[in-house]
Amino acid sequence: MANASLQLLGFTLAFLGFIGAIVATIMVEWKASSYSGDNIITAQAMHEGLWKSCASQSTGQIQCKVYDSLLQLPGIVLGTRGLMLAAIIFSLISVLVAAVGMRCTTCMAEQPELKDKVALAAGVVFIFSGLLVLVGTSWYGHRIAQEFYNPFTPTNSRYEFGSALFVGWGSACLIMIGGSFLCCNCSGKSSGSAPRYPKASSTGQPSRDFV
Repeated sequence: MANASLQLLGFTLAFLGFIGAIVATIMVEWKASSYSGDNIITAQAMHEGLWKSCASQSTGQIQCKVYDSLLQLPGIVLGTRGLMLAAIIFSLISVLVAAVGMRCTTCMAEQPELKDKVALAAGVVFIFSGLLVLVGTSWYGHRIAQEFYNPFTPTNSRYEFGSALFVGWGSACLIMIGGSFLCCNCSGKSSGSAPRYPKASSTGQPSRDFV
């Protein structure tokens, strides 16, 4: 029962991380305009995401524009898109596999050892998905920091970390922790599965070295 509860906890954490990864991918606040230094322009705030960019005015009006050309996008945007989408796909597969392999489900209940192996596979794929999210968000964040500290970057063109990065980092941690819990299902073999009849000797007669 303890292993089943641990699996359920791991699945819940990984599923929450899966939802968070989807939210982070959709969010537009991957990087936000910075007001540090001499950049005191507060009439307009810029936000850029993986799919579109938005500008919010001090009056509350927000204007967004979807990226027109795929070929004109920076490599960092394309790469992060691929990593996040791959993480979402692998996480979805893990959710389906874990639903079969967890002990709290009735599917494959007559094969407990195989069921544990399926849950283990789901946990491994969850961890891999979390690593993809972590790599994608960290890579994007590193590029933001690199451009921010670049002395040749104009002050009014500097950006800081957006809220989507923090959502992505939190989601990656949840997915990997949940996947680790799914991998920690130490299934002990039932003692009743051992044969209780005496072993046969090489001559075909039952061995007498038992109590």
